[in-house]
Amino acid sequence: MTVLTLPTTRDEAWRWSDMPALEAARATPSTAAVVPEAILADAPRLVFVDGRLDAGFSTPAGLPLITTAIASDHPLGRHAAGQGHALTLAAGSITTVEIIRVDAGRSSHTPMLITLGEDAVLTLVETYAGAGWSNALTRFDLARGSRVMRAVRVVGHDGFVSATDDIRIADAASFVSTALGACAAATRFDAALTLAGEGAFAEYGGVLLTSGDQRQECAVRVRHAAPNGQSHQLWRAVAADRSTASLAAAVEVARHAQKTDGEQSLRGLLLKRTATVNLKPELEIFADDVKCAHGATVGELDARALFYMQSRGIPHARAQALLTRAFVADSLDRIADETVRAAFAADADRWLEAAL
Repeated sequence: MTVLTLPTTRDEAWRWSDMPALEAARATPSTAAVVPEAILADAPRLVFVDGRLDAGFSTPAGLPLITTAIASDHPLGRHAAGQGHALTLAAGSITTVEIIRVDAGRSSHTPMLITLGEDAVLTLVETYAGAGWSNALTRFDLARGSRVMRAVRVVGHDGFVSATDDIRIADAASFVSTALGACAAATRFDAALTLAGEGAFAEYGGVLLTSGDQRQECAVRVRHAAPNGQSHQLWRAVAADRSTASLAAAVEVARHAQKTDGEQSLRGLLLKRTATVNLKPELEIFADDVKCAHGATVGELDARALFYMQSRGIPHARAQALLTRAFVADSLDRIADETVRAAFAADADRWLEAAL
């Protein structure tokens, strides 16, 4: 097995990361890949098995997909850099795509470049499943007035999943992404968003559900580089047993990015006091006419609410599940597509049934 240079916990940005879990995932013996069913049955589908586009499972249906070189200097993303796939959507087009990444052990890398022309619209659903180390690098380039509505889930995966996003948003364009980690794998969602055009909009958030000795984390940095931008980061973390969920979210406002509106909401829920939730909101503001705010809280389920529900005949585990589901709902409910939102909610409910 090739020796990799990986970040360590001595690096501030990686102090909560579980690199030993990544190394263990790389050593996972190969097994048969099982491709999960698609959420959107009629949408074009790209299925990557062990990092390679599988023609048998994929239904690209005329998507303008080509191969190209994709670069990155991110500590994990650079391992995925190289020949990847590029999807370029024409100006004014409306496209729905589902991407499924399945791994059968060892390690796989899937670099992608997604480019939207002016006023193009993309609905994107992504699923990670399988075992081993799944390492994805995705670069988005949004032209003026374009829109991306994206939902990403990690389910049925046992190993390590690292997803690195590099996103550039032009004038009046918008990028909305919701992630769900509801699996046995260690995960890290990394994102760098640059609001490069005036009036750009970004919303990046999700839900991390951890149990056992598992670790999941997100590390998101939003840079406002132009005036009148708006960004929202809404993350919810639920930790059971001895697990750890970590949320690091940063907003940087450049000196000339006046009239910026940046918001962060990081909340953690401990299902057991042996679990850990780490929160790290950051604001770096160099402009003087902005509206930026952040909130970060960690707590437990309301004992009075649990008592009330049990007094009405609801079993303790069911009451816990209902209250926990309500805690993560404000993040999952931001998924616009009803079918996708229902599938993600069902994944969260299955995790709650198993954890509680």
